[in-house]
Amino acid sequence: MPVLDWIGKKAVVNHHREVPYRLVHCDGELSAGDRDDGNLLVQGDNLEALKALLPYYASKVKCIYIDPPYNTGNEGWIYNDNVNSPEIKAWLGNVVGREAEDLSRHDKWLCMMYPRLRLLREFLREDGVILVSIDDAEVHHMRILLDEVFGGSNFIATLAVQKRYSRENRGDIGDAHEYVLIFARSYLSAKGTFKRVPLDEKSAAVYKNPNDDPKGRWRGIPLTAQAGHATKEQFYEITAPGGKTFVPPPGRCWGVSKATFEKYLNEDRIYFGKNNNSQPNLIRYLSEVDGLVPWTWWPHQDAGHTDEAKKEVMAFGLEGEFDTPKPTRLIKRLLQITTNEDDLIMDSFAGSGTTGHAVLDLNKQDEGNRKFILIEMEEKIAQDVTAERLKRVIDGYDKGGAPDKPIEGLGGGFRYCRLGVPLFNEFGDIDGGVTFPDLAAHVFFAECGVPIPTKATGNTPLLGTYQDKAVYLLFSPAETGFAREASGNVLTPDMLENLPKPENDFEGSLVVYGEGCTVSKERLAQAHVTFKQIPYQIEGA
Repeated sequence: MPVLDWIGKKAVVNHHREVPYRLVHCDGELSAGDRDDGNLLVQGDNLEALKALLPYYASKVKCIYIDPPYNTGNEGWIYNDNVNSPEIKAWLGNVVGREAEDLSRHDKWLCMMYPRLRLLREFLREDGVILVSIDDAEVHHMRILLDEVFGGSNFIATLAVQKRYSRENRGDIGDAHEYVLIFARSYLSAKGTFKRVPLDEKSAAVYKNPNDDPKGRWRGIPLTAQAGHATKEQFYEITAPGGKTFVPPPGRCWGVSKATFEKYLNEDRIYFGKNNNSQPNLIRYLSEVDGLVPWTWWPHQDAGHTDEAKKEVMAFGLEGEFDTPKPTRLIKRLLQITTNEDDLIMDSFAGSGTTGHAVLDLNKQDEGNRKFILIEMEEKIAQDVTAERLKRVIDGYDKGGAPDKPIEGLGGGFRYCRLGVPLFNEFGDIDGGVTFPDLAAHVFFAECGVPIPTKATGNTPLLGTYQDKAVYLLFSPAETGFAREASGNVLTPDMLENLPKPENDFEGSLVVYGEGCTVSKERLAQAHVTFKQIPYQIEGA
């Protein structure tokens, strides 16, 4: 398989493994709605944020949608599309070294994207898909990157999405569309999971009812098919009620066997035209059509356009912040064909928050319970744009600030999170700056997949229970001169005997995290205890 090479690739090809795991801290004041709804907005560099979230969400995401910088060279864009921002320049200097001084903007962009795509792949379920918006500036590079990271055999499609509906008489050729590249984690696992798009009235217009059929509108489907793999049962003579006979033309056969045709005939599913003497067609009722197979061409009538997206952002009072946001209709349509009602969706280039908006809107539409994880690098954007938009969508707002234009809230909620200190130091030990509450929150979430029920104080090793697990943490920051047993970091027989009990009706198992264990395997099994050693058996270590 062809691969792409660029200046700096050797330095970043394994960089995703070197990114430290950081703690994630939630900010209640910047969160909104139902904080326990399962949605996250994480502010921080998306490479570090992805690594921080990996222990919690690896192999759990059904759909990843990203709208990364297009690298057009436009220095005026809010994300500095020339990949020349101070953060990226500093990162390239640290990771790539002196070679970074010779990088073109395409080299820089590739260095930035590669490790992020490597991490994103780890979040996808086996039947999960990634959708990447991109335009002509980097679509050729992005396609080869995705081939390399996800495998060329897992390519699904390239969508051409119309972004403009009116002509601009400038330039050599008008720029009217961009792309969405679709790859699967595993093509075989994802095959068949794509759903149809809803049938709109324009598409349904071909369904008529010329014979006043009580079953409603229908259309005729030709009965012939190519004869390449036909059986002898597909070659027979059909006589219309008017007396005319029909056989398949050369190179064709009937699409159904004679027995199936007679079944359809008895069910009044065959139409011979107004005069009952035309070539037979199979009747397909509109009520039987559950949608249309998506095409790779998405016109603005179906998926929105740039002007529409700008007006959506302006309606929240965020005019001028984003020149090229994505329309909510586009993201909703992508999610409609790739997700089910309880799936998890991730967007690591969250921007104005369109993906979160689309998830909430789609849930309201089909009473679903999809969850989103959004990551936004810029603190000002995350707080003033992304979070603010989501809050208004959740609670309701006045369109454009006009009280006479109220928009009903969609409900739901999200937690606003920031990245904390690295969990582990360069030697693989727990960093000295990590406190008991920090580690407790990480351990509980990694073990159970849900936030810790109450903030840990360190007064008790019992962090809480979830379903059939009670989770314990034996951890005190290291102090010189004290043995680990004296610090209470080792599960001893006495410690096991004195572990605080969960609720009286709890009948599950106990999971104990600690630096060491002196209890025999037989005694642990008798007490229904699973011991996990710190730091080696903590997710993310």
